[in-house]
Amino acid sequence: MQKLRGLFLLLMLLAGSAFSKDLKIYFIDVEGGQCTLIVTPKGESMLVDTGWPGNNSRDAERIALVAKKAKIKQIDWLLITHYHTDHVGGITTLMDKMKVVNLISHGTNTESGKGAAQLSKQYEEAKSKTKELIVKPGDRIPLAGLDIEVITARGDVMGKASSLARGAGDNALCGAAAKKEADPTENARSIGFLLKFGEFRFLDLADLTWNKEMEVACPVNKVGKVDLYLTNHHGLWASNNPAMVHALEAKAMIMNNGDKKGGDAEAIDSMRGAPGLKNFWQLHYSIKAGKDHNVEDPYIANLTSPGGFHFEVTAKTDGHFTILNQRNKFSKSY
Repeated sequence: MQKLRGLFLLLMLLAGSAFSKDLKIYFIDVEGGQCTLIVTPKGESMLVDTGWPGNNSRDAERIALVAKKAKIKQIDWLLITHYHTDHVGGITTLMDKMKVVNLISHGTNTESGKGAAQLSKQYEEAKSKTKELIVKPGDRIPLAGLDIEVITARGDVMGKASSLARGAGDNALCGAAAKKEADPTENARSIGFLLKFGEFRFLDLADLTWNKEMEVACPVNKVGKVDLYLTNHHGLWASNNPAMVHALEAKAMIMNNGDKKGGDAEAIDSMRGAPGLKNFWQLHYSIKAGKDHNVEDPYIANLTSPGGFHFEVTAKTDGHFTILNQRNKFSKSY
């Protein structure tokens, strides 16, 4: 009986060790688009956007390589934040390479014209091969072991503070905030979400632009304080309104820019001056920002193009997390 009990405990231990207790987030380099792979402790996955089309299936290949590293064989949920080429353009090549079980979107494309029609056609073809979940603010994305709430979608913003928010409330930074010109594009229609894993919070608002950011943060900061923030819109100054970004008090920020796309000097300087920020990380060295505004080399995944190196985040339920730069194996823990 004692031997059987010991064998049972050993089998349980081995079964439990098949899965990590940590959350993994991979920020994949798609040369200035977005592509973020989230893998739960039980191995369920959500990919946020697909990067660009073409380039000899470059982005799909990079996604597949990271998926292999993460030990997943399919994408359980593919979230398309909005209908722009650098976010949804790679959907066809990705689905040719990997199985996608479910799609998440805000509905149909709100833009028109030849380019928009082509992207809509690609998405509709992809949708015919799988299932789709259309989300709105306040909805939950069903990833086991995580709590993910939709903050923005199709131009709508949550009317109250997120139930996942830590330290939400009146935002004193709103008094100095001013609006910019209204944005009629799909950027302002982006799906944005707040992810909670124990005490850890991660915010991804895709390409949300300035005025919509104010709706998220003013007069009430609806997303509260976060640990990790993916900078909006590849680090452009059309986004990353200080009234929102500074209110987040993020410990770390990751900018998904390309060498010639995103990474505006004014936006970088503003974000690096945010309260509570310990480190700012860039997927690429920003050529237009120049040496006076880029961060130090260890915090940049790709110093030249073509790139291909990614960031890997390991988060624990107690709120601690580590960012690893794949290029140089440099890491920082928070």
